[in-house]
Amino acid sequence: MLKKIILSLIKLYQKTLSPDHGIFSSCLSNCGCRFYPTCSEYTYQAISHYGLTRGIFMGIKRILKCHPFSQGGYDPLK
Repeated sequence: MLKKIILSLIKLYQKTLSPDHGIFSSCLSNCGCRFYPTCSEYTYQAISHYGLTRGIFMGIKRILKCHPFSQGGYDPLK
């Protein structure tokens, strides 16, 4: 039940506030995740595949990798 709520919140974020997917994506063309898939999509996939606890931990690790000195690029869920 909690897993579904968290996944729904991630989808809501993606559709509204996300600079990559949301309603502001056209205004914020230079902003966004350095990685593909995006950090929010990566976290969504991690929670779906590995469960809530491990998925959130993997998502946090991914978000911490996203900084100005990071190359970014293709980083799929392993």
